[in-house]
Amino acid sequence: MAMTTMEIREEDWKVCCGSSDFAKLMVKASPFNSLDAAIESARDIWFNQVNVAAWLEAFAAHPLIGKSPSPSSNSDFARRSVTEQSRAFATTSASALEELTEWNALYRERFGFIFIICASGRTHAEMLAELKGRYANRPIVELEIAAKEQMKITELRMAKLFSEKAKAVSQTESTKPQEDRLRIIGGHLNVAEGPKRSRPPITTHVLDVSRGAPAAGVEVHLEVWNGTTSPSFGHGARGDWSMVGTSATDKDGRSGPLMDLVEALKPGTYRISFNTGKYCPGGFFPYVSIAFEVTESQKWEHFHVPLLLSPFSFTTYRGS
Repeated sequence: MAMTTMEIREEDWKVCCGSSDFAKLMVKASPFNSLDAAIESARDIWFNQVNVAAWLEAFAAHPLIGKSPSPSSNSDFARRSVTEQSRAFATTSASALEELTEWNALYRERFGFIFIICASGRTHAEMLAELKGRYANRPIVELEIAAKEQMKITELRMAKLFSEKAKAVSQTESTKPQEDRLRIIGGHLNVAEGPKRSRPPITTHVLDVSRGAPAAGVEVHLEVWNGTTSPSFGHGARGDWSMVGTSATDKDGRSGPLMDLVEALKPGTYRISFNTGKYCPGGFFPYVSIAFEVTESQKWEHFHVPLLLSPFSFTTYRGS
């Protein structure tokens, strides 16, 4: 039975994530044969396909941490928000709520959007400490963190959505033999099934933090180390780097595919190099190379290695 028979509609996806573009693209990517497949597609859409405006729309759909949703809010979305903050509401005081309200206002004034955190299971004290810590971040870094927290919320809500839909299928099919019902439900929520990628296992994007905007037109190379010894700091390594793929960043700062869409990534040492000298003439770095290792146990994982660049500094991290 196809996932569409479970009636996962655009409005259902929008309960999971308040972005209209995200919901439309999830409908377009359907049907999914498992929750894992749906989450993999959701991550690709959220981090690689929608733009910052979609992120901000999703952020704006949430009530402030510590506040109840407005009566005009999407009722299903509001119900999820209240449930996720239930522990926080149960373990706070009036003075703690007042302090949280003050910091919410400071955060919004600094960054231009509300503080986003996966609140499920957290106390107000924990969330307030996180808010204060993240307040010191640079805006471009904080935007990335908020997007990751939104994805955590989305994944939790997707799991609940699939569970509810599977329960509805089970009730509808209650007149069929037991083995037939198990086959139907298992086909929708087969979490034991291996990962199905919707994007290459290594991706990147470039943000120009001096402008607070994506860096378009940056040439990017992906290489893998071939040798009898691993590359190391200094001399002594025997081998060389082999080109895997090359691309250039688009208007959103995202590179095109740097390698084929494969399920298992070959373990080894990889290097992403950026032609920063051409993008930023007169800057301190003629190029930037980032090397990282993929172990045997990580070959099914996704590696997103962004570059946050200015003329005289750069930062990287392992993203989602």
